[in-house]
Amino acid sequence: MEAPTHQFAELFMQLGLDHDAQSIDQFITSHSPLKNEIKLVDAPFWSDSQRAFLKEAVLEDADWAIPFDQLNEALRRPRK
Repeated sequence: MEAPTHQFAELFMQLGLDHDAQSIDQFITSHSPLKNEIKLVDAPFWSDSQRAFLKEAVLEDADWAIPFDQLNEALRRPRK
């Protein structure tokens, strides 16, 4: 049986962030571009609990891999 995958907005919900499309766009715009030498989990804008969730999600829960990668990619692109 295939494990369910999580949607991009669900990642924001798990992080305790507003997860509607406008809020997600605003978050990405205000925190990008994230420098390439900074790992997503080490970004300065995460709280300790958010950082812990992201680390656990990457290491132990493949279901979060796709939205994690999407967020990582979105934060690397310069936004206007």
